[in-house]
Amino acid sequence: MRMGKYELGRTIGHGSFGKVKFAINVENGQPFALKVLDKSKIIDLKFTHQVLASKSKIYMVLEYVNGGELYYKIASKGMLSEAEGKKVFQQLIDGVSYCHSKGVYHRDLKLENILVDIRGNIKISDFGLCALQEHLRDDCLLHTTCGSPNYVAPEILANRGYDGAASDIWSCGVILFVILTGLLPFDDTNLCVLYQKIKNGEITELPKWLSQGAQNLIRRILDPNPKTRITMASIKRDDWFRKDYHPTYFDDEEEDIFTSEVDNSIDQESSDQSPPTTINAFQLIGMFSCLDLSGFFEKEDISEKKIRFTTNQYSTKEDIFKQMEFLVTEMGFLIHRKDGRLKVMREMERGENGSVTTILSISAKVFEISPSLYVVELKKLHGDSSSFRQLCKSLSSDLGIPPGITRDDITSSVL
Repeated sequence: MRMGKYELGRTIGHGSFGKVKFAINVENGQPFALKVLDKSKIIDLKFTHQVLASKSKIYMVLEYVNGGELYYKIASKGMLSEAEGKKVFQQLIDGVSYCHSKGVYHRDLKLENILVDIRGNIKISDFGLCALQEHLRDDCLLHTTCGSPNYVAPEILANRGYDGAASDIWSCGVILFVILTGLLPFDDTNLCVLYQKIKNGEITELPKWLSQGAQNLIRRILDPNPKTRITMASIKRDDWFRKDYHPTYFDDEEEDIFTSEVDNSIDQESSDQSPPTTINAFQLIGMFSCLDLSGFFEKEDISEKKIRFTTNQYSTKEDIFKQMEFLVTEMGFLIHRKDGRLKVMREMERGENGSVTTILSISAKVFEISPSLYVVELKKLHGDSSSFRQLCKSLSSDLGIPPGITRDDITSSVL
């Protein structure tokens, strides 16, 4: 079967809403995992968002992680050595804590949702049950009961609201227990008995050959009281965790590479490392509140500090940047290009000493969605919101999708 430039092969996984196929990009031979979702099953859940690729199916092209699930690695080996297990756990904590820093709570962490690549590095997958900051109620807690029985935190079972970060930490502790011992800390064929063990914190006895440091950390994580349970920050300060720890650093697209004032080093040669020329599915979804991708294909004022709009009038990102530079220069702005971003500034002299004050400063980025569709992101760094909106309105009018182009036209070009 062929889907666009991808040739579909064997089924490599199943989920609640469809299956995952092995796929090859016929243009360059690179392997991918292509998730095929049944639209009818998703609609039955009455989600408030949709991503449509055809009348009946949704196709998501994902990275192919060739090491498979951590579950199968544990099942075949029984357990990992303490050194190997610690490395996996360190990466897991780095990944989950990064999600928490962005207001994302996984809520279904388990061995089956941890993938391993050929080098032994892990990838956290299946964010289908994740919660965002906007899902918190007035009590600043989550209230949806979800997760997998053996990994679910006791406060979720109590059904009185729970902290998403603390419940994810609990699940990480269960994973650590399993990879170091080959056993589940809470297990019973009777669900009622299992949940009672979880609520009481009645963990399976830890093997005596496990180091004291590992045992102590597991007990601090699997504390049934979420208020006294160890935090991510404290886990990273733990002596056992810190030994041979090499932190994972993430490329945060939201970090501002410019200062709010003129940088004297602004003319220095830029880094040899070029930014990505395309945007992946997770970056695309993360751009929009409530994961509503329908708004992606029309102009949308996201906030007082950032807006995004689409354009299909240009052949390359460079063409968009050149036109943007021309437009803002005509408006009296200063410009600077660096690392795939454009900084736009307007300055004004004040005071008897002739000091210069920046009254408006924005950064601009361009993402390629397809060869004929781009997203322009404008972010206010400093200055008045009304001036920012006025500039954004002018740029989106000149650069954006022209009148007469419908959302269906754009959707077709993407698919």
